[in-house]
Amino acid sequence: MEAYTTITGEIPEGGVSPVLYEIQRSRFLAYVIHAEDEEEVRTWLQSIKKEHYEARHVPYAMVLGAHADRQRSSDDGEPGGTAGSPILEAIKTRGITNAAVAVVRYFGGIKLGAGGLIRAYAHAAGLGLDATAKIRMTPLHTMYVTIDYDLLAAVERYIRDTGVQTEATDYADTVRLTLLIPTGDIDLHQRALTDLTAGRARYKLGGHKYVAVPLA
Repeated sequence: MEAYTTITGEIPEGGVSPVLYEIQRSRFLAYVIHAEDEEEVRTWLQSIKKEHYEARHVPYAMVLGAHADRQRSSDDGEPGGTAGSPILEAIKTRGITNAAVAVVRYFGGIKLGAGGLIRAYAHAAGLGLDATAKIRMTPLHTMYVTIDYDLLAAVERYIRDTGVQTEATDYADTVRLTLLIPTGDIDLHQRALTDLTAGRARYKLGGHKYVAVPLA
């Protein structure tokens, strides 16, 4: 499992979607959505085309998968390579996956030429992507720590001070905390907690899971 960057959802919240770019009287409206499968993207595209039924073209691109290994694009009637490909490149150059971008074009009466179309679609897609909130999906290892109640305050203070991410705590005869830790830091935290609890903490490792970390 490797970390990857994606977006949090349709852009941006507050009714400002889509992002508009105008050039030579043509209008390009960029929509962006978080997506993890092609069917989700197709349904979303249908809704955009229904809303913009007067638009001549709605090219799009998508990059899916933690390794960004599923990529699709369509020119939707624009000259070959002038729309879908530059939109796809806008996603790839930003290192984003599990996202799709659609750009609605309203022709303004002035032809842009192949080069102009490529630049316009790339720029519109980039504006849309840059307006999205990004998150870094980071694989963390689940580590269960079982302690007696008299150790809870000290361990909770350690968790706060080190910024370790946690999930639900189980309170029974003993306390079982669920920590989410980078694999390379497991030994470090186990040693620190062992010292803190004088060897009374007990550990069990679970599986990996992706955890979202906001990006600026």
